[in-house]
Amino acid sequence: MARVFTKLGKEITIAIKSGGSDPEVNPRLRVLIQQAKKENMPKENVERAIKKASSKDFTDYKEMNYEGYGPYGIAVFVETATDNTTRTVANVRSYFNKHGGSLGTTGSLEFLFEHRVVFRVVAKDNLSLEDLELELIDFGVDEVVEDEGELIISGEFSQNSTVQKYLEENGFEINSAEFIRIPNDVKEVTPVQREQIEKLIEKLEEDEDVQNVFHNMKDYD
Repeated sequence: MARVFTKLGKEITIAIKSGGSDPEVNPRLRVLIQQAKKENMPKENVERAIKKASSKDFTDYKEMNYEGYGPYGIAVFVETATDNTTRTVANVRSYFNKHGGSLGTTGSLEFLFEHRVVFRVVAKDNLSLEDLELELIDFGVDEVVEDEGELIISGEFSQNSTVQKYLEENGFEINSAEFIRIPNDVKEVTPVQREQIEKLIEKLEEDEDVQNVFHNMKDYD
């Protein structure tokens, strides 16, 4: 839970730095505040992030991506938000090296992943998912599914603000909007190999500068 709050706090700070502290005119901030409420993030944590971003003395977080291969050729994409890139790249490189992987150059693996946005909104009564999906096709959305009272709407990352605008204008309550990277192809591994790869992923996720870790290892239900 503490990790979720830290991640959201950074995202709120970054959103304010890029779009201002007024949620009415900053759509990304608006949805992050709603997401914080949904995650039961204390109000004071949100206010602290807003105050931090508004401070003249604050050194802005820089969003940096790192790409490399873990053990057995598994592609690993790491998204970070940091106030010290020297520290972050040194740490990320050391995790790869210590766990049988290697850090690559920026952009070298980006083509292996599709960048997408996933909105979770409160489902409306008597709503046709098929009609909604047809309506949203023009906004880069290609999937709408219902899950336990929520609609999960998935589309192209580049269209995230357009989709959000449509949802808000049509009275949908947005619970969250996440940016994810889906592998275009996945690799199968053995249980023993999976265990070694997961050690690298866990180490990366434990780092306070790391926001998200994506990989192309095949998941098993």
